[in-house]
Amino acid sequence: MRSYAKISAVAVAAALSLTTLTACGSDSGGDGKDGKVKIMVGGLDKVIYLPAMLTQQLGYFKDEGLDVQLLSEPAGVQAETSLVAGEVQGAVGFYDHTLDLQVKGKQVESVVQFSHAPGEVEIVSNKAAGEITSPKDFKGKKLGVTGLGSSTDFLTKYLAVNSGVKTSEFTPVAVGAGQTFIAALKQGAIQGGMTTDPTVAQITDQKLGKILLDMRTPEGSKAALGGPYPSSSLYMNTSWVNSHKDTVQKLANAFVKTLKWMSTHTPEEIAAKMPADYAQGGKELYAQAIKSTLPMFTKDGVMPADGPATVERVLKSFNPNLKNAKVDLNKTYTTEFVKKAG
Repeated sequence: MRSYAKISAVAVAAALSLTTLTACGSDSGGDGKDGKVKIMVGGLDKVIYLPAMLTQQLGYFKDEGLDVQLLSEPAGVQAETSLVAGEVQGAVGFYDHTLDLQVKGKQVESVVQFSHAPGEVEIVSNKAAGEITSPKDFKGKKLGVTGLGSSTDFLTKYLAVNSGVKTSEFTPVAVGAGQTFIAALKQGAIQGGMTTDPTVAQITDQKLGKILLDMRTPEGSKAALGGPYPSSSLYMNTSWVNSHKDTVQKLANAFVKTLKWMSTHTPEEIAAKMPADYAQGGKELYAQAIKSTLPMFTKDGVMPADGPATVERVLKSFNPNLKNAKVDLNKTYTTEFVKKAG
């Protein structure tokens, strides 16, 4: 109990730190007027959400006449909550939240699709590596996720159910990412878990755990989930999108420009543009983390044609709210803005 309490204390401290406004723009209200927009990111330093900060660093928001304030939360589910509460105009998180919200009566849509793979990795600690060799072995285990109700939680449940393990037969533990995830793994509070780079790179570099499933590439996504799994995206309330089309178009222009820039530059060049404190494991390790995750990103921000159907199938396999619900996938994303941005 003592070690788990220590994890909780660390996680709370990290959460309090991360919910502080990130100084990436003005402190204006951000209602879209005069190009002022607030965007909540489910972890600004995660490589899966790298386009958000990179766009800021490259000056592409400014080039579009936008004043964007980037904020950060430890998990995508918290970014979703901020958007629904009206605290921000956009969220950078997983596309799957748009489906979950639709069945709850909230109309939210992805306007720029950063990726066509989850970018997630299922890690197991060295101590548990002998007893967890596939998701079939999740039964009775404590598995780390960024937050309960987060996309890491969703995907962990799918992997379990798809392998014959009920969601009630294992325990998801909210441990965030980065140092809180690593501490949980070290102290045995979890036997494994789902996380992203640069956390993955730090764990393998420190020889604390091994990769069980790698979903950082389209091939890895297909092997684990049966198809492309569009994940990180900019999603917004549909009503706001429809009433601020000019601002949304400018956001799409900036993000698509970034995605194209990423596709023509090396991991080292990308790493050099990011804030120095993102490279906690060192510059070389951070560049390696970016290299491992780069295959997940799209080059044009367009939703992959068969991606939404894969996400719906995955969510319906374990989510009782979605299982028998009618989801209108056409309302969960739009390609209107990214196609014009191209």
